Amino acid sequence: MRKTNWIIIVCIVSFILLWYWDEIEPRLIRPYLGPIEADSIYDVLAFSGENLFKGRVWTLVTALFLHGDPLHLVGNMIFLFVFGNTLENELKSSKTLSAYFIGGALSFLLSMFFYEPEIPMIGASAAIFTLTAIVMLLKPLKFSILFMMPQGLVAIMYFLYNAASVYLGVGGQVAYIAHVIGFAVGIPFAIAWSKEWKKNLLITFGLLALYLLLQIFLIPEIAGLY
Repeated sequence: MRKTNWIIIVCIVSFILLWYWDEIEPRLIRPYLGPIEADSIYDVLAFSGENLFKGRVWTLVTALFLHGDPLHLVGNMIFLFVFGNTLENELKSSKTLSAYFIGGALSFLLSMFFYEPEIPMIGASAAIFTLTAIVMLLKPLKFSILFMMPQGLVAIMYFLYNAASVYLGVGGQVAYIAHVIGFAVGIPFAIAWSKEWKKNLLITFGLLALYLLLQIFLIPEIAGLY
């Protein structure tokens, strides 16, 4: 089985363990290690500037496997399944894993310049954005059945959405800045691993232009028929 799918499994298992921690901890943990509060476990696994200053460097990795709710988990796992498997199919598993973990860790670290130290950060999103940037410059025309469009188009659209959210100052619990950083981290990897990255970048922008033209001209025409 591909390494990407193992990451997905670990993310799902981690989510279930923390989601049902109140039931799991008394039965499986407390008899052997003593009582551990769920919040304390979560605190030492999520990344934050505060945790890093306390020496909890492992949170650069463990935070990549934590998700806040089922929607957060499912959304990330779909993107990871599509882009991770595409990249792993084109490159060695070691390169895919390197890009994933380096992209995630650097995104967390660089995000410290934009978020308060006490704000926790979790999720595989930023690391996945690193993979999307690489796929965009490696295999932009690779069609995704799940998204029903080329993966290069998915990558650039999702990047632009997050970049616009950063520019407009959209709040909430989504770390849009970390996503943009993750995407930017993926560019050097893509340039190093793709001999045709310039051509693939042009293809990606061509796909985006075609998509926008369809939205502007074709969709209203179809709607007018009804």
